[in-house]
Amino acid sequence: MSDILVHTEAGVATISFNRLERKNSITSAMYATLADAVTQAATDAAVRVLVFQGHETVFSAGNDIGDFLNTPPADPDAPVWRFMRALAAFPKPAIAAVCGPAVGIGTTLLFHCDLVYAGDNAAFSMPFVNLGLCPEFASSLMVPQMFGYHRAAEALLMGEPFMAEAALETGLVNRVLPPTEANGYAQAQARKLAAKPLSSLIETKRLMKKGQAAQIMAQMGEEGASFGRMLREPAAREAFGAFMEKRKPDFSKV
Repeated sequence: MSDILVHTEAGVATISFNRLERKNSITSAMYATLADAVTQAATDAAVRVLVFQGHETVFSAGNDIGDFLNTPPADPDAPVWRFMRALAAFPKPAIAAVCGPAVGIGTTLLFHCDLVYAGDNAAFSMPFVNLGLCPEFASSLMVPQMFGYHRAAEALLMGEPFMAEAALETGLVNRVLPPTEANGYAQAQARKLAAKPLSSLIETKRLMKKGQAAQIMAQMGEEGASFGRMLREPAAREAFGAFMEKRKPDFSKV
């Protein structure tokens, strides 16, 4: 069975992370599927709303580290960058249902969704600094805008998890629900949106995002250049080496 499931019904395209045995960690091949699914949903007349969901115990652990090290996203057209650009430019409403851990891109993709519903077991984290890297997916722009600078600094510099209620307080999450209800609630909200005039949904979203659309793409480009450079530097090599060797990293000499 595929690690990414895509299903369209009644105007709602649902993208499900389906690699539970690896905590829905994302490989390059999965990013390619995600990029293609989002790109297709943008132009498919049968799709009016997009929904991302995982399992009630885990949304996504972020990048599959082994796959990431074997196929680092060095090219601007690497699947992960294609996915980011496609979702950032997605013109229709996008919803996410998040339960359990949402690590790295599992959190940053949420800033490009219009509605986010979380299980009360959701744990969000953006541990880029802890891996010797920098933020991605325009999160260095969007997190301070949403959280305020000091909360953003805590989230991005410390890289520690924050829970569903904190995410609700910052505005990242619209509502917190029992984990068994989050996916169903997101689907119900998606169906409500799908019943509305698509032209109005698209134009309203365009107007809301107009002021920062170009800035988001520019920030993603700058982040991507920094990310690629830092991936080759000693801090990242130490962080990933420590991860693979199951030891604590030592950054005292980098």
